[in-house]
Amino acid sequence: MITKKLVWIPILFIAITVSAQSKLDAELVKKLEEIQRSDQENREKLIDILEKEGKDSKKFKELNKKIKVIDSSNMVQVAKILDERGWLGEDVVGQQGNVTLFLVVQHANLETQKKYLPMLRDAVEKGNAKPSFLAMLEDRVAMLDGKKQIYGSQIQTNEKTGALYVHPIADPDNVDERRAKVGLGKLSDYLAMFGLKWDLEEHKKLKL
Repeated sequence: MITKKLVWIPILFIAITVSAQSKLDAELVKKLEEIQRSDQENREKLIDILEKEGKDSKKFKELNKKIKVIDSSNMVQVAKILDERGWLGEDVVGQQGNVTLFLVVQHANLETQKKYLPMLRDAVEKGNAKPSFLAMLEDRVAMLDGKKQIYGSQIQTNEKTGALYVHPIADPDNVDERRAKVGLGKLSDYLAMFGLKWDLEEHKKLKL
C-alpha cells in the first residue's frame, strides 16, 4: 500500500483560442474571465513556492488555504450558471469561458464533481464541451473515490518520499489508445511535463 497525498495539478496546458462569435453572452464571458483569473493566478504562485520552499513551508500552506476559499467562492458562482442555464458551449461563453466551467468543477470537492459529472457527460454528447474535460473529471472522481483512473491524468505525491507518481490506472496497457479517443496526447508526453517517465511495468506493481 502506498502512502499518498493528493497534489494539485494545474490545467494550464489547455490551449485557448479567442474568436468572434455572434451568440456570445458578453456579460457572462467577462464574468467567467474573472473567475478563471482568480482560479489560476494563485496556483501559478503556488507552483513557484512549491519549487523554491516546498509543500511544508508556511507560505505554501497559507496560499493553499487561500486557494481553497477562492475555489469555494468560484464554485458558488459557476453552480448558479450550471443550475440555471446548463453547461454552456463555446457559442455562448467562448472557448475560455467553456474551459473555466470545467476548471472550477475540476477543483471542487468530490460531492460537487459527482453532481455535475452527468451534466458534463451530456454536454460532451451535445458538442458543448470537450471529451478531454470529461476524461479528466472522470479520472479525478475515480481517484478521490479510491478507484483506478482510466486516462492517467491524475498525479499524486508519496507523502513519505515526496515523489510524484501516476495514480493507478485500470488497463494501463491500452491507456494511450483511450487517451487518443478523447483528444489527449500520449501519457509519456504528458508526464514529461512533470519530470516523470512512464514505466508501464513499474506502474502495474502499484496498488490502491
